[in-house]
This record gives sequence, C-alpha cells and structure tokens, in this order.
Amino acid sequence: MTSQGARACAAVLVAAPASGQGKTTVAAALARLHARQGRTVRAFKCGPDFLDPHWLALATGAPVHSLDLWMTGEADCRARLGAAAEVADLVIVEGVMGLFDGAPSAADLAERFGLPVLAVIDARAMAGTFGALAFGLQHFRPGLPWLGVLANRVASERHGGMLQEALREPAQWLGGLPKAGEFALPERHLGLVGAAELDHPIARLDAAADALAATPLGRRSLDSLPPFRVDLPTVSMTPVQPLLAGRTIAIARDAAFAFIYPANLDLLQALGARLVFFSPLAGDTLPACDAVWLPGGYPELHAGVLSACHALRDALAAHAAAGRPIWAECGGMMALFETLVAADGVAHAMWGLLPGRVAMQKRLAALGPQQLALQGTPLRGHTFHYSLSETTLVPAARTTRPGAAQAAGTGEAVYVRGSVRGSYFHAWFPSSPDAAARLFLPAPIAFADA
Repeated sequence: MTSQGARACAAVLVAAPASGQGKTTVAAALARLHARQGRTVRAFKCGPDFLDPHWLALATGAPVHSLDLWMTGEADCRARLGAAAEVADLVIVEGVMGLFDGAPSAADLAERFGLPVLAVIDARAMAGTFGALAFGLQHFRPGLPWLGVLANRVASERHGGMLQEALREPAQWLGGLPKAGEFALPERHLGLVGAAELDHPIARLDAAADALAATPLGRRSLDSLPPFRVDLPTVSMTPVQPLLAGRTIAIARDAAFAFIYPANLDLLQALGARLVFFSPLAGDTLPACDAVWLPGGYPELHAGVLSACHALRDALAAHAAAGRPIWAECGGMMALFETLVAADGVAHAMWGLLPGRVAMQKRLAALGPQQLALQGTPLRGHTFHYSLSETTLVPAARTTRPGAAQAAGTGEAVYVRGSVRGSYFHAWFPSSPDAAARLFLPAPIAFADA
C-alpha cells in the first residue's frame, strides 16, 4: 500500500509507570490550557476506556476516540491520527495503565506512530527514586520517542527541587503539579467519575490548566515540540454497506448507561441506522424503534431508580415479545436480570427479561481484551466488571482472548432469550461492521469460536 505525506502538528503521548499516577489530569489540563488559548486540540485514549475520554472531550470540545493496535487496529489508528493532525495544532494521546503494560501497550503505539512520550510520575513520598523511574521509563526500550517527565502531587517547592535534581538529564524536567484537591479528579470502582456527574467540571480543568501553565511544559510553545506527522494511505477503506438502512435504534444514555464509544455511534449511522436516545433515569419510556441498545455503565449506583421504571420495563418486554432485537452490554445486561444486588447487599427487582440475578463483588471479576465470533466474523472488544451473574440460561456463545488458548467454559458468556442478547462483553463495532449490524437485526445469530 502506498502512502502520502500529511500535515505536521505538535503531539504528545501522556504515559506513566502505573495506573493512578495522574495521566488524565495532565492530559486534560494540557488540552484545556491550549484550547482556551484558541488552539485546536484533538485528544485520544490509548486502549479501551469509557471514562477518561469524558474529561478529554470536555477539555477539547471534540469527540475522543480510542486507539488500540489490536482492538481498533493499526489502520483505524492511522486514519484517526491522520485526520486529527490535518486540523489540530496539538494532538494528545492519553496512555493506558503503565507505559509498557498490556499487549499492545502505550509504548507500542508511541513507537509505531512516533508519538513523543511525556511520563507522569506520582512523586509522593519520593525523592531520588524519581530519577531512577524516569531514566528507566525512557531507556527501557531503546529508541522510544521521548519528550520528558512531569512530577505529580509534589508536596512543596523544595520537594520539586529534589525531584529535579534526581534526573540524570536536567532537560528532561518538565515541571511538577502540586497536591491540590481543587483539580483532583475523583474515582470509583471502574475508574474516574464522569465529568457530567460533577458540579463545575470546567472549573476543575481550569484549575489544573492554571497549575500546568506555571511549569516548563506549560510554558513551552507548540513550535518547540517535535513535529508529528502520520502518513495517510492513498488506498481508501472499503465502504460500509447500509445493512441497517431504514432501521431505528433506541439507545439508553445517561449516568447509568454512559459507556458508549463515539465510534460505535458513527458506525451505526454509517450502516444506515437512525439513532434515538432515551434516559431511563429521567423516566423516559422506550421510543418507537426497531432495535434497542442498552450500553454499559453504572446501573448498580442507580438500581433503586431503575427498579421503579415500570413503564420502560413493560415497553422493553413488549418490544422483545414482538421479536425486535435488544443488545445489552455489561451494565445494560445487568438491568435486564430479575434482581440486582448492589454493593451494600440490598437486592433490587430489575426488568426481568433475563432470568436470574447479578451481584456486585468487592474485587474485579474480569478485565482484558476479548473477541466474539458472529457468523464466523470476529467482533473485537473487551471486558471490565465487578459483578457476577447467576442464571439458568445456557450461554449461546463465549468470547475468547486474542491469540491465547483458554479453558472451556471461560470467556464472557453471551446469553440469548428470544430476541434479547446480552453479555459482559463491550464491543468495538468498527472492528467488524457486518457483525455489529447483526446485533440489531431480528434474524437469529450463528455464533462460533473466534
């Protein structure tokens, strides 16, 4: 495949030695700092994630897509980065977990596309070791594009000086952010609290941007950053067939059902579907539609309200009885069981389209990339949940891990009851448009091993 040169812009991949170091805070602060100065900023999230993108989208004012060399694929990553570079002054990619964690990792993405790495290190209770961590991150993989290191949660000016002195190369120091509650982003069991759930989220981003503006990183001009360019393929992608033309898909979307990739919505529309949204938490009933998508989210935090949605429950039952499809992912599936036991042990009657119950656990129940074969075509995605289900239904299929043998009966179950299809599996629809379309068509699905 031949390629053509693309416009250059500034770019950075914000990484860390582990989760919880402050990657999202720094990435969103950097985006907000430049966006409020009138620059065009585009942000991405490395790996599967629904929550961090909420903050990045708020900071940039634009949709935030995922980049993953396995789940979304290199061609998709290249096309999205290239499109962003064509319009942006600055492209920011937030890493996932630690810089070298996962397969593929954030380091793999940085290396593949030449994205310079900004390492964020939580420096609490640390001095000289800060230098060792920074040196190791930079040199663990020879040739990794590198920008520098930023300390997070710095206790004092003196502490910051100790951290800076610990670096072997003074030019690597890009500053430090103080320990400050006014811009800390709160977390819960699946990750950060969504921006829409907090009061004055922009004020938090502005406080973080103000703090970053006082650092060497914040004072650097974009012209001083290494130019970033993505070679765009000259061969166009195969057009998506309008397999859902004329069909209306109703999608639950609110604080209980917020785990929606913008790329999935784009793909459904490219397939020809008309999308309508409804909020169970606001008391909405089911809009007129041909199919329903109940995405993941936090039904366990709103179980009392969802339990009282009797009109919606009855409408979903009538929809299923008429043979119209329902695709329910993770939290969406949880709401369809008869009972949901929340973390406090309280049992809530749910919508009852699937027999059995789900119960929240104290520990993570599953995490990682997964794929599901529909009609022999693999649909890629992932899983991440704290609840477990108990049901008399026999799984119609199970997901598999990429490139790994696994014991029989493992992987995420896919439950089918009439036209209702549910799983803990989160699908990335663009990985297989044909397979994604089948989830919203009334014809039975032939599942197989991926």
